[in-house]
Amino acid sequence: MNNNYFNQFAFHPVLTEVINRLHFYNPTKIQEEIIPEILNGQSVIGQSQTGSGKTHAYLLPLFNQINANKREVQFVITAPTRELAMQIFEEVKKIIHYADKDQKWIAKLLIGGTDKQKMMEKLKEPPHIIVGTPGRILDLVKEEAISIYAANSFVIDEADLMLDLGFINEVDQLLVRSKKDVQLLVFSATIPQRLEHFLKKYLDNPFYVKIDDKLSPETMEHRLIALKHRQASDIIADISSSIQPYLAIIFTNGKDIANQLAGDLQQKGMDVGLIHGGLSPRERKRVLKDIQNLRYQYIVATDLASRGIDIKGVSHVINAQLPKEEEFYIHRVGRTARAGMEGTAISLYEEKDIKLIEKLEQKGLDFSFFDVKNGEWQEVKAWNERTLRTKTETNIEKEAWKQVKKSKKIKPGYKKKMIRQKDAIKKQLSKKTKYKKK
Repeated sequence: MNNNYFNQFAFHPVLTEVINRLHFYNPTKIQEEIIPEILNGQSVIGQSQTGSGKTHAYLLPLFNQINANKREVQFVITAPTRELAMQIFEEVKKIIHYADKDQKWIAKLLIGGTDKQKMMEKLKEPPHIIVGTPGRILDLVKEEAISIYAANSFVIDEADLMLDLGFINEVDQLLVRSKKDVQLLVFSATIPQRLEHFLKKYLDNPFYVKIDDKLSPETMEHRLIALKHRQASDIIADISSSIQPYLAIIFTNGKDIANQLAGDLQQKGMDVGLIHGGLSPRERKRVLKDIQNLRYQYIVATDLASRGIDIKGVSHVINAQLPKEEEFYIHRVGRTARAGMEGTAISLYEEKDIKLIEKLEQKGLDFSFFDVKNGEWQEVKAWNERTLRTKTETNIEKEAWKQVKKSKKIKPGYKKKMIRQKDAIKKQLSKKTKYKKK
């Protein structure tokens, strides 16, 4: 009996064999929702967190539609960073490898930092699949080394990051050079307003799915530490002596702060790597190689650089600064507690972050409040404990008034009598509430 639930999609036998060899049995939520739409030729917008299976949500149905006998580009996948493009290309190569006996699918990786002339030589015979960064693909299209006009599908992965890094203009120019009715597959952690304007230009009534039912893995702990006018580097140095991480990513909200923090932590004797959008391609490649060789125990990073880079073995995420939006918090903490492993997210917070914390709590995230001194963790009261106590007292007061018997006849001193009655009921209700808490 075959218990592979990917059979519901009626893929070609070759692809079914590939799926079995990949050991995929149960589609993720985004795969279940989006694969049928892509197979039907529908343009889609998929919004989901890291690790949700979105890469194979578009790769599998696109491979299903390739005509191996036609030597022309049949689908294009764009990614905002070389690292992400390389990761996607690795998955493409894996699928091709598993199907090699039956199909001769050809894919090419087009990214900067490689010999352009050699690449142009290799493109004389067009591949079926192109994976790359928009700038390099556009450059080769303009040089007429490759044509993407025949492509039936066009993927924009990490679209919001594409926008933030300023590559959306190159994507726009590539789409101008594509078929008018090209199937557009957009994947993004967030859909900011500027991105909405861009999507409206090319998408008419796309299928939209947002997967956000699980904010973070159940194996993850979320700790909050109040900054209280202290230096983030001092607190993080104290945290480091208590947690001894396998690998920790420390997030900041900008590259200048990242530079400063990495320098401060290095001065404290910590093994710290630095990665952000301001690094040159050569520096970034070197840092990533050092990370893979386990040279660092800590990596200071920005959201832009961390997205689209798969750093394995992350045991802790530390937010030196909390992001402004819930989605970015989820994306950051999604770097740890992967594949059933445990993980810890530790965030330094200020008063301006309370709105974000409230929103995350409303979505079901459970925070614990701590301070760390001399390498020792101390549990402290939650920032909103006073607020909660005030709310409880207000609710008891309202309930007590509801239970006060209203006299039909108004007699002298009736107000004082009602207040006394209310106070007596309130006393009883307060006792019950205390008992429940115990």
